Amino acid sequence: MKLQKQPLFILVLLFILGILFQDKVVLSGTALYSPIVLCLVLLTAICFHSYFLHKVKVILLVLLFFGTGIILHYYNTSAANGDHISDKKETVIFKISQKLNSTAKYKKYEGIVQAGKTTFNSVLYVPAAFKELDFIHYYKAEAFVAKPKAPQYDFQFNYVQYLKRKGISYQIYISKEIVAEERNDVKLADQLRQYRLTVLQKIDQIKISGKTKEFLKGIILADRTELDAGTVQDFNKSGLVHFLAISGTHIVVIFGMFYFFLIRFTPIKWRKYAVIVSLVFIWLFAAFIGFGNSVLRSCIMLSVYFIFVLLQRKPDLLHSLALSAFFILIGDTQQIFDVGFQLSFLAVLGIYWLNQPLLKYFPKQDHYLKKLLFSTITLSVSAQLATLPLVLYYFHQFSFISIIANFVIVPFSEIIIVFSFIMTGFIASGIDFELMNKGYDFVIQILLKIIHWFAEADFLFFENIPMNGWEVLSISAAVYLLRPVILKFDFKSSMRLTMALVVFLMIRTGSNVFENQKEEILVYTYGKSRVFSVKTGSRAGFWVSDGRNEAKIIKYIINPYCAARRVDHFEIKSFSSFTKKVVFRGRIYNLK
Repeated sequence: MKLQKQPLFILVLLFILGILFQDKVVLSGTALYSPIVLCLVLLTAICFHSYFLHKVKVILLVLLFFGTGIILHYYNTSAANGDHISDKKETVIFKISQKLNSTAKYKKYEGIVQAGKTTFNSVLYVPAAFKELDFIHYYKAEAFVAKPKAPQYDFQFNYVQYLKRKGISYQIYISKEIVAEERNDVKLADQLRQYRLTVLQKIDQIKISGKTKEFLKGIILADRTELDAGTVQDFNKSGLVHFLAISGTHIVVIFGMFYFFLIRFTPIKWRKYAVIVSLVFIWLFAAFIGFGNSVLRSCIMLSVYFIFVLLQRKPDLLHSLALSAFFILIGDTQQIFDVGFQLSFLAVLGIYWLNQPLLKYFPKQDHYLKKLLFSTITLSVSAQLATLPLVLYYFHQFSFISIIANFVIVPFSEIIIVFSFIMTGFIASGIDFELMNKGYDFVIQILLKIIHWFAEADFLFFENIPMNGWEVLSISAAVYLLRPVILKFDFKSSMRLTMALVVFLMIRTGSNVFENQKEEILVYTYGKSRVFSVKTGSRAGFWVSDGRNEAKIIKYIINPYCAARRVDHFEIKSFSSFTKKVVFRGRIYNLK
């Protein structure tokens, strides 16, 4: 891919490399002056058109975008660093900015908190029995202010870093009465959040099953905070979680729905205004549901694409993708570390790279149903192949049933999204059609049962799949080299793909051997439970002090450990406070 053919895409990649460089190296103080001065000089030089500068303009642009990535990420990282407060009880005043997923014990929110003279962003934990908080009140309560704890070991999820990238450095636990006072500085964004909350509460009042209500909230209003754990697991295991989350598919369908109705009432010469009005509608919809990261990405990408159309320029998917990424990262460079950001852009790249070559192997698409069926298959395969390396790297699990599930469910997704959108519109308007409610409930219950059936195919579900960064790079290179093989199967292209796969297998085998040579003894704490583990070779034993937390310990400790240390087999046993020694594979270990 030459810079002359895809200049925007290459320059955005360099901008991203600058962000990654700053995140790892962390230039600051006087060390940061060099890229700032360099960028100013380069920007000035690029404006001149001398013969010499014209020859090196490509190099100047490369350095400019790389340096800009360094500078912007430095300032974004600096802005995220808050004041230091020691762990203690405080009387805090706060307002809510976002509702998070609830647990059995707490309702969770993100909010802006004032403790004494210090103001900061925090995650707030409110007892589940307390009344739901809203966006138009200030709240005052006595709370325990704490900094989140770093993980004990490298294989555990780093919640501290995750919060830090969102500009959050504290957690607040509220246990006593909360005093509310109406705000007099409610902004438009807060009013939209409050209206969305009102619509969510209206959905709770209609006579449909609880799971259908939760599904409707998630698929249209991007609220999965009360979603049943079993339903979430079904969507994850069936590979259909993208269907539940507001993503590009939802935004495109909603845009298409508005556009379809508008062109029915406008003359042909005004069709371009129908596009503009439809774009305005999806941005208003995005504002209404809170400008979530995935929604914002989808709206920007769709808007950039149709701006090319309106300007009568040939739409280029890579240009649209690059501009979208650039706009998002200029606003917040931390977005590059968001898993959803990475997977969504990789999925689009996969579709760009593999979809058309795969379609050539199908019969001619001379009918709408054929086009829908074949496109669904190729789009799904392209996106899944492109994102598979990162899915394995982050989640260490994959289900082959997801391929079949996507073929079955995705063709009907447009109908489900439109039906859900109309339902939400009626509910928000206070219109209650009992027949429609029953019909929607019936359809969604069947959908959820089908997804649950797919999720139960455990023999096709694999977890604790190890994958490190080098393996991701090597298998991603193989996916990249797959296109020439699909387009024209010859010796040269097939040998390149074979070599990439051989390199991947060599790296994987070496990583397995390296990890299996280690012996490791670790002690963990999870709540009030203690866990003791011993690893020898590719086998590990875990001793758990409290069996009541076993399911969570498997999810948050044992599975991540097995994936990181490439453990093929593990055993779980219990031990009491009186246990002094344990035996594993013929050896005795002392518990201290």
